Amino acid sequence: MTEYLLGIDAGLTVTKAALFDVHGHEISVASAETRTTSPAPRWQERDMDEVWTQTASAIRRCLADAGVASTAVRGVGICAHSDGLYLVDADLRPVRPAILATDSRAHAYAETYRRSDTALHLTGQAQSPYNPASILAWLRDHEPQTLKHTRWILSCKDWIRLQLTGEVATDPTDASSFCTDVHTQTWSKDALATFGLSDLDGLLPTIAPSAAQAGTITNAAAEQTGLTAGTPVVAGAHDVDAAALGIGASGVGALSMIMGTFSINQIVADTPVTDPRWQARTFLRPGQWLHMSTSPSSASNLEWVLRLCGPWSPDGIPAHDTAIAEAAAARQSPVYLPFLYGAPYGVDIGGAFVGLRGWHTRGDLLRGVLEGVVFNHRWHVDALADSFDVRARPARLCGGGARSAAWTQMLADALATTIEVTDAAEAGARGAAMLAGVGAGVYHDLDEAVATCVRVLRSHSPDPDQAARLDTGYARYRRAIDALADIDI
Repeated sequence: MTEYLLGIDAGLTVTKAALFDVHGHEISVASAETRTTSPAPRWQERDMDEVWTQTASAIRRCLADAGVASTAVRGVGICAHSDGLYLVDADLRPVRPAILATDSRAHAYAETYRRSDTALHLTGQAQSPYNPASILAWLRDHEPQTLKHTRWILSCKDWIRLQLTGEVATDPTDASSFCTDVHTQTWSKDALATFGLSDLDGLLPTIAPSAAQAGTITNAAAEQTGLTAGTPVVAGAHDVDAAALGIGASGVGALSMIMGTFSINQIVADTPVTDPRWQARTFLRPGQWLHMSTSPSSASNLEWVLRLCGPWSPDGIPAHDTAIAEAAAARQSPVYLPFLYGAPYGVDIGGAFVGLRGWHTRGDLLRGVLEGVVFNHRWHVDALADSFDVRARPARLCGGGARSAAWTQMLADALATTIEVTDAAEAGARGAAMLAGVGAGVYHDLDEAVATCVRVLRSHSPDPDQAARLDTGYARYRRAIDALADIDI
């Protein structure tokens, strides 16, 4: 009987369930959207029960579309957005709606923590508004009843695994978003004390290795998902770690980027290096770290401008290919700052078109957006380049932006770096499935999983002329940021 692995990737807006054969080939994929609400300025939340029901629906449809017997599924892996909070009580029920990684209500707390290097050197990251520590401090002061009723502090993928298995746990990649010691890669009481959260020590779940079995499918979950009760479920990982694995960028020195809701730019190392411009978080292997320079400022900008300006297909859906073709034909784009949901700077600068003129066309605006997203990735990669040899070998790219050859080429030109795109249409889900394969004994280790499952589809080398043009554009982009940084809007 042919065997399969199921990977679940729960993003900030869409959850996907994808079935793979043991060679990493995608058999079927199903997705479900989860509504995000904003009950107050800066707030981004969603209903935790809806997260689960939508996930269960995606799994059931994925299996049905594949026409595969659930008994053929060797294991289940989960990845999801990190940061934010999913809190449950002693009955393992949600205490309140989940707080997402795009939430910035705790911005003042994060700024306070950033003034001291203690948190950076202890945890490997300067605090951001969406980090669990900042949000928990905000809840302590504004919603004390929430923490009073909380039994477990979980991440998104931990909540989904809890529904699948009935077991409470987390993994090293998600734990390191909160308060682990960057050197020991274990929970740190000193870190909790730094954030004034020492009394939450008993709310931290056990940390299990990402590829370790952390439960099996319960009868109730089997009824909802169509999976077979008793199927192993591994601990899983933060989606950026899973994506790095899914595209084969999991070795020391491997640079990978995700062009999605967040601008993710990351490199694996066997020694942690701390810097306020990135997070040094635990990677999938003990004794390795994923240095992530990130901001919520990537391909979601294109989604925003398409909703407002088009172009749209005849049935009213944003036409991405047409939009990118219009952008490619443009030659005089204004500067665009892609900071609709946050910026990677110490100032609270928002999104903006700069230098907008009456003769600019929609194509010019679209090109400005594409370039602004690419320039933001460049800022992150340049930051990492101060401590790592990020251009020693081709970088790997995934996410929505990787589907466009033109946008990928623009990124290669802007970074002056060769970019490779693999056959992982669903990189996070495939990485999660590969973790499940290791946990189920299908692969001996992560290296064997990569060698078996990952194939490069296309490569983009930088064009010298376009690289020079974009270098000039990047200088304009940085000047615009500097000029607006001091304006309180």
